Amino acid sequence: MKKILLACSSGMSTSLLVTKMKDHATSIGDEAKIWAVGQDQVVTEMDEADVILIGPQMRFLLDKLKAQTSTPIEVIDMMAYGTANGKAAYEQAMKLMG
Repeated sequence: MKKILLACSSGMSTSLLVTKMKDHATSIGDEAKIWAVGQDQVVTEMDEADVILIGPQMRFLLDKLKAQTSTPIEVIDMMAYGTANGKAAYEQAMKLMG
């Protein structure tokens, strides 16, 4: 099972994206745990994830978060985030996982 953690300022703005990503994973037959947390919780949850995607509004924390984990971490593509494109965000996560 793939484990994808999304983080944003409050955990709320990524909730729709999480739903769309789960829908996409199901549609292609992938088993995935995808969840969202606020920026205050990301550090406590990051070790449970195979990959971490952070909201564009958290870009300023990217280097700090990278220094705290060996888990692949990247800012969610702005277009995918803004349009809640679950397929694009899921594919970004899969690419990061290798």
